[in-house]
This record gives sequence, C-alpha cells and structure tokens, in this order.
Amino acid sequence: MQKPPISKYRPYPVIDLPDRQWPSRTIDKAPTWCSVDLRDGNQALAIPMNVEEKVELFKVLVGIGFKEIEVGFPSASETEFAFLRRLVSDNLIPDDVTIQVLVQCREHLIRRTFESLEGVKRAIVHIYNSTNPLQRRVVFGSSKEEIRDIAVAGAKLVKELVPTLPDTEIVLQYSPESYSDTELEFSLECCEAVCDVWEPTPEKKMILNLPATVELFTPNVHADQIEWFCRNISRRDSVVISLHTHNDRGTGVAATELGLMAGADRVEGTLFGNGERTGNLDIVIVALNMYTQGLDPQLDFSNLNDVREVYERVTKMDVHPRSPYGGDLVFTAFSGSHQDAIKKGFAQMPEEEGALWQVPYMTIDPKDLGRNYRAIIRINSQSGKGGVAYIMEKEYGFNMPKEMHKELGKVVNAMADQTGDEITPEGVYECFQNEYIKVREPLDVIEWRSERLNDETVEGWAVVRHNGEEKNLRGVGNGPIAAFVDAVAGIGYSDFELLSYSEHSLSKGARSEAVSYIELKGPTGAKCFGAGIDTNISLASIRGVVSALNRLVKA
Repeated sequence: MQKPPISKYRPYPVIDLPDRQWPSRTIDKAPTWCSVDLRDGNQALAIPMNVEEKVELFKVLVGIGFKEIEVGFPSASETEFAFLRRLVSDNLIPDDVTIQVLVQCREHLIRRTFESLEGVKRAIVHIYNSTNPLQRRVVFGSSKEEIRDIAVAGAKLVKELVPTLPDTEIVLQYSPESYSDTELEFSLECCEAVCDVWEPTPEKKMILNLPATVELFTPNVHADQIEWFCRNISRRDSVVISLHTHNDRGTGVAATELGLMAGADRVEGTLFGNGERTGNLDIVIVALNMYTQGLDPQLDFSNLNDVREVYERVTKMDVHPRSPYGGDLVFTAFSGSHQDAIKKGFAQMPEEEGALWQVPYMTIDPKDLGRNYRAIIRINSQSGKGGVAYIMEKEYGFNMPKEMHKELGKVVNAMADQTGDEITPEGVYECFQNEYIKVREPLDVIEWRSERLNDETVEGWAVVRHNGEEKNLRGVGNGPIAAFVDAVAGIGYSDFELLSYSEHSLSKGARSEAVSYIELKGPTGAKCFGAGIDTNISLASIRGVVSALNRLVKA
C-alpha cells in the first residue's frame, strides 16, 4: 500500500509574541456563555429540529442558566423565522435572557432578520463574513478591501435599521469568519472598521467574535492569536472579545480555556459539542472543568442526565459513553486497582456537606451532576475484590470482612471470564447467593433452638439433613455457635477450627434480616468463609457455619 505524500500538508505559522502573558494566568471567573445549540448545533444535524423541539431545547438552555442564546438564522428558512416568532408570541424569552440571531452581511438577509425581531426586548444581531485568504481566493474571488467593505456595509445597515425597532435594544456582534486562518492584521482591520461604524462605548459595548471556524493548530497558537488581538484592538474597554472554537483537532476545550487565559470575555459553544464536522466547543466540559477547580461556572448542570435526555431526543444524536461528565462510562471503573482505591476513597470521605472532594480517580462527585453511584464500579474480567465488595455493600448492604473480599472476587471474576461479558450488580449478588447462601449440600440445617443453662453453658438442638438423611442432634458449648459445633461433631464434622465471626443487620425494622460471616479452617489447612441470613441472628450464625462447612468440603 502506497503511503500518502506528506508534502500535501504544511505546518501553520506560530505567532511572534515573545512576551505572551497568558501562560502565567489562571481562569478566575466564569465568562459570558452563549449557547449556539439552536443554530450552529442545529445546522449540523442530519434531521434539523422542528419548532416544537427547538422550543423544548430553548427552555432547557434557559433552565441551565444561559443568558445569551443564539436562536437561529431567521432569514435562512421559514422554520427558523417561525421559531423566533413563537418565542415572542408565547412570551418564552425571560427578561434576563438575550437572544442572538445570525445573519450574513447581505442586505436582504439583514432586513428579513430585523422583521423577525419585532417584539423582542434585547437582541444580539450577529453579522459575519469570511475573511481568510483561502476563501477570499477560492470562494469569493475578492480582495481584502472588498471583504472589509462587506463587513462595513453590514454594520452600517444594522445601525440604520435599529430605529425601526424602537422597543428593542440591539447589540452588534461581528465575526471575521475563520479568524483562525486569517492574517491577524487583516482581522484587526475588519474589526476596527466595524467598530468605527458602530462606535461602541464602555457603557454600550459591541461583541467581536473571533472564531476558530476550523481548528488548524495547537491551542497555544490560538491563545497567542487572542492575546495579540486583545492587545491591539483600539477600543478594548468598549468591546467584548468572544471565542467560538471548533474541534477539528480534538482540542477545542483546551483552545477555549487558553483563550480565556489570553483575555477573552465570552464563550460560544454547544451542549456535548454538537456541531459541524467534529463539533463545536462542548460547553458542558468547560463549565464543569471550572466547577472542579472551585469556580462557579454560573451554569447549572446538577441534573445533567435530564439535560442529556432532552438533547439526545431532540437532536437524534448520542452522547459518547466516554464524553467527559455526561457519558455513561465516565464515572465507571472496571479495573480492580481503581475500584479498590475508589472504595477506600468513599469510605474516608467526611459526611458533612461541602467537605473537600477527595476520591481517587474521580475529579467530581457524580451526585453534583444528579448522577447516582450505581455505575461507578462495574465488574468484568479486569475487576478485583474491591469492586465486588463495593457493589455488595452499596447495592445490597453486605459489609463483608476484608478477608472475604478476595474470595468472592475470584468467584465473580471466574464468571466474567467464562461469559466474556460485564457482570451486573444483580449478577454479583447472584454469585454471592449461589456460593454462600444456597449451598446446602452435604449439610443443611432445618431447625435450630438453643437454651442458656447458665453463664457458661448453652444447650442446642438441631434438625439437619446430612447427605440426604434427616438427623436430630444435640450439643453444648459456651454459646449457640459452640453448641452447634459440638452437635455436628457427632456426624463427623469435628476436625475444623473457627477463625472469625462477625454479623450485622441488613435492614431496619422488626422484620429486618441479619447476616453472619463465619471463617473456618479445615484439616488440610484450607480456609474459607460461609455466610448465613435469617431474621433470627442466632439462626443466621448457624447457617453461616453450615455454609462454611459445605464450602470446606469442596476446597
């Protein structure tokens, strides 16, 4: 097979910014967030959302806390126009939410856009035109001056039309599309020209959106571009610098975070990174990355599962199982060592609200996102004793002795190896039941009662089935277990040693069951546990002894 020629490609140039400041900065506050799910996200769908679906997603975005939402391209289609009119007619836009509409710098499209805004209290009119040299040459066949004039004409028309909506506050946003691949000086020239038309002030700012429409280089170069622009724009105190990163290289999140460090004020993106090609920036990730650093992102993802459910239903897109924070498997450990560390971390976490989160392998508490702990530890052939013990404790209330973890872990792993599949919590419990509770051969206890004769002596009577034959037994000892051990000695169970005993309640209330764990050592030195369950703690202990004796026979 012939290797493709690497000469088809070239590295993109770095920015000459030797005194760059962004590497020493940190993100110390949330940016202004703008969701573009209803426009950039929607245009990338195989089946775009209808009006009802867009309304539902709009309500979700408002509930999350977005104060700026790009609702679409109302001049592009009747569906887009009708959706915006629906928001107005049904009074669905909260007073503290600004809608944003996108439009190319073309006269008839801008006029149609203003028609759609009738009755809106505050709107961002987002105009754009492509500025990069490839599109100037291939798509438009235009000079720099002609491209700049397109932007200026668009800004002038928007300014001219503002008085036609006297009850609407209009904010201008301009994007030199493909800023990522446009000469910095020319991007600045276009933006300065638009600012000259709009004349923003510190009190009435405009937005300059600097999109990485196509992600072409490493995130540090993007940060250099943003810092260079922030330094060189003449009205820095009168403009909001906005980021709009795509994910073609898989580093959209990093580019955004470094862009914020470089001085940007605002971030556009989508839920779960939906968008053209490899997608837009995933706002969920950036916001929750901030949250894990103790910084309030000003967005509420405490019911992330509900957000995801609506997103997947209306977009017909799936969130990848490994997608940070939102994926099915992101809080799941299959590895035995990871499971053991997580289990120990949970055990040592303080119970008080707001305690510092410190659980190995987990950057965030799943409960903060409305997710439960059930999926944290899942069992397959790679899992270990810690994971099995965690599931038995968290799902079913069995706090097994530490020495028993390895024993049950081997049983569960053997099943996983045999099936080649994941073992569910129900499957783990079934293994426990089959290995310890349902083991009734060769010995089974049918009845047991005991009576304390004095401070040192207990007498017990048992009805057992041994090798299929029912027998009545009697024994004495210093407690019920010792009396039962003495009783079964009469049918050949005399050469074993009781190593440990523990028990606990499985639930609360008068009908609660107790579980006992018994460890025995047989005549060959083999050790094994047994477990017994009953509403009577004494009988639970006897069942535990029987379980261990039956397992010793197999050892």
